[in-house]
Amino acid sequence: MRLLPLLLLLLAGAGARASDDPFLSGAANHSYNIDCGGAADFTSALGRRWLADRFFSAGGAAGMVAEPHRFPQPQERTLRFFPPSSAGKSSCYSLPLPPGRYYLRLFSVYDNYDSKLRTPSFDVSAAATLVLSFRSPWPEPAARYGAYSDLIFPSATEPASDLCFYSLSTDAPAVASIEVSPVHPLAYDGATTGADLVLVNYGRVTCGNSLFGPGFTRDADAFSRVWQADVDFRNNDLSYDAITAGGRKVFGSNQPPNYFPTKLYESAVTTGGDAANEIEYLMPVDTRLSYMVWLHFAEIDAGIGSPGQRVFDVVLAGENVTRIDIFKQVGGFTAFKWTYIVKNLTSSTLSVRLVPVVGRPILCGLENYAMVPLEMRTVPSQVAAMKALKESLKIPARMGWNGDPCAPRAWDAWEGVTCHRGDKGLVITQLDLASQGLKGYITDEISHLKDLVSLNLSYNSLTGSLPPGLGQPSLVSLDISSNEFTGSIPGTIGSSKLQTALLNNNQLDGQVPERLYSIGVHGGVIDLSGNKGLCGVPTLPACALFWEKGGLNKTGKIALGASFGFVLLVILIVVYILCIRRGPYDYDFDFPQDLTSISAISAKRNRYQRAKSVMLAEMEAHNPDGFYTNGSPH
Repeated sequence: MRLLPLLLLLLAGAGARASDDPFLSGAANHSYNIDCGGAADFTSALGRRWLADRFFSAGGAAGMVAEPHRFPQPQERTLRFFPPSSAGKSSCYSLPLPPGRYYLRLFSVYDNYDSKLRTPSFDVSAAATLVLSFRSPWPEPAARYGAYSDLIFPSATEPASDLCFYSLSTDAPAVASIEVSPVHPLAYDGATTGADLVLVNYGRVTCGNSLFGPGFTRDADAFSRVWQADVDFRNNDLSYDAITAGGRKVFGSNQPPNYFPTKLYESAVTTGGDAANEIEYLMPVDTRLSYMVWLHFAEIDAGIGSPGQRVFDVVLAGENVTRIDIFKQVGGFTAFKWTYIVKNLTSSTLSVRLVPVVGRPILCGLENYAMVPLEMRTVPSQVAAMKALKESLKIPARMGWNGDPCAPRAWDAWEGVTCHRGDKGLVITQLDLASQGLKGYITDEISHLKDLVSLNLSYNSLTGSLPPGLGQPSLVSLDISSNEFTGSIPGTIGSSKLQTALLNNNQLDGQVPERLYSIGVHGGVIDLSGNKGLCGVPTLPACALFWEKGGLNKTGKIALGASFGFVLLVILIVVYILCIRRGPYDYDFDFPQDLTSISAISAKRNRYQRAKSVMLAEMEAHNPDGFYTNGSPH
């Protein structure tokens, strides 16, 4: 895709009203103006709030253009660049944006900030889709003064959307400012195209007028678009006349969802000289893409008072696509918008012609957007797993693990990562991170990489225990040798597909799971050497019954737990017999504390005998027939 520079002009006027500018920096409305490379917040001369550099990935550095006096705005003088030697191939700004549609504007500049006299080559992606390509050498005006690029994109479903820069060769991507703001969900036919497309600006011009737009002049655009003067896009072999509304009010502008500004319709061009002349604009395009063309009209000539007085045909890429009578459509001094999608282009220049039928054609403005289809992205659960692994493995910035692990497909995936197309998106199939100096651990989030076939983390300094999630059913090859892993081997490792398992030269201990060892029995490759604490399979020591390494092993801990449980059960049974099952007439066999001597025991026995004699006497007194025998009185 060709870079379309919006060249800077000297800016005019006082500050715009904040209410006219949707780029109100801050999280409240998810609008941000980021001064890339800037060290402090500030308010520009036009009243816009700018934030110090933030949200960028590691490895980059701040810079400044070689001749800052040539740049009227502070955010144009500083920049952030990402050398691939320290930042990796891919670097990103992760912008905290909820789901929705957003307008994004970038300012890119070189101006020999690095004293190398060579503009860099790099790509830019939004929503994991390639949207801009900068190729060295840049056009001299863009390299020296900078260029603006803008687009409309749907944000990701995650809390943050990534704007990424990809180094080509050894060049360092660079960006001077980033502006992003939410737009109406239905803007630019969002109902039919918004969810699946990025609209990249390939030209937005105001006819018969000079550049205008908030942040650049005092003039408002509720969408914050900048409208470029049309002179660079005209076919200069034709003659043009500029006309204005003469101060009369133009109706129908600033309406949702697109909020086209009133100023756009207050001026226009028409043909000069012979009434048979045409209007023609030549717009650069990429023939691989389709384009959404918007034409803006208003009948601002008071001499046109009825239908049929100004009629003309619209011819796009040589095809007559419609006939327009503005007054018939909307009447006089009223904005009229017309759009058309152009496909199957064969030329790198799109011709937009207005051919007269009655009277002279008229045009107020023209927009041309490349319709870039959203690329397939990595399955969200696997993106989350890879970001968790980035943190747990302590992936260095030089490896460039930023943005989507697998997209755009034109870029290489993250270093050491291999991806393939799955049923619901791109999936991770291989991680080869051997000898990368990693010093972290393996998070159990690796379990979400359900398509992982090969994992190689050998010859690093990884520590901690092996998570159960490491035993992926899809895994064919596992190499975690020559690290510092400790603890036992999870029983989950050893699926039917696993053919190679290299766990040698770690600090693992305990019994080797039978399902893992069976890999070697069935013709696979397994290496457990260099782990002094492993046991229980041929070529390794037998596991002790209860003890290993001076402490209880798993069997011992189970036996100890069972013994404790048995003792507890016996205690509960005794308590039940003595305390719960004892009836109201059970004897108390305990000795009182004051009868612990022999004499005290004898005294208690004597008292018992006396008590017995008294009881028999009482029974005889109440029974005159004498004693009971076999339950019958005698």
